[in-house]
Amino acid sequence: MLSIVNLCKKYNSKYALRNLNIHIGRGEIGILVGENGAGKTTTINSIAGLLKYEGSIEINGISNTSVSAKRILGIVPEVANPYDNLTVYEHMEYIAKAYKISDWQNDAEDLLKRFNMLDESNKLGKELSKGMRQKLNICMTLLHNPKVIIFDEPIIGLDPMAITEMKKIIVERKNTGCAILICTHILDTVAGFWDKAYILSKGQLIKEVIKSQLSETTSLEEVYVSALNMKQGD
Repeated sequence: MLSIVNLCKKYNSKYALRNLNIHIGRGEIGILVGENGAGKTTTINSIAGLLKYEGSIEINGISNTSVSAKRILGIVPEVANPYDNLTVYEHMEYIAKAYKISDWQNDAEDLLKRFNMLDESNKLGKELSKGMRQKLNICMTLLHNPKVIIFDEPIIGLDPMAITEMKKIIVERKNTGCAILICTHILDTVAGFWDKAYILSKGQLIKEVIKSQLSETTSLEEVYVSALNMKQGD
């Protein structure tokens, strides 16, 4: 459902990404990992349609820049920036109107309740803590039931209960057939449910890992460190 083919992005004469290929199918969870400056943010911004690039990005077989693709795409950015003067509930209403969702109120309340935000419905964006902003961010992204979901460092600022709930939701969405890509440095948070991992270094994919092909005792962290060490040894 998410297909990235030969993605290249240059800033001036320097490549931030070179010939990146990623394929996340229906009901799969992919992990995007790499050191700072590896190209993870550039990849996400390209998927979001915020950058010009060379190559192809498709959402369910449709160009990511099309309105149809954007309707089934959800992105949880690393930094949550709610509107200062909208309440929590008004943020959910804004998303419902933007995506023309009918009968959205129960779904909105359910999401807010799962993240202990329902009692904060009347708080303004400027009154929210960092963790509350991130929880609202997740709720807003999920309200329109996207079929492809991108999480960029999703646990930053979250309390342990919210992290647990977010993991449950990710698995639930996977089980309904969503394609999910998670960008994170904290690999143990995804240890139990990833299917594919894409390891970037200096704008290039240096290793694609299929979890089912690893031994049960091999961790993603071990594979990641090994891949980077091999790259540095070239």
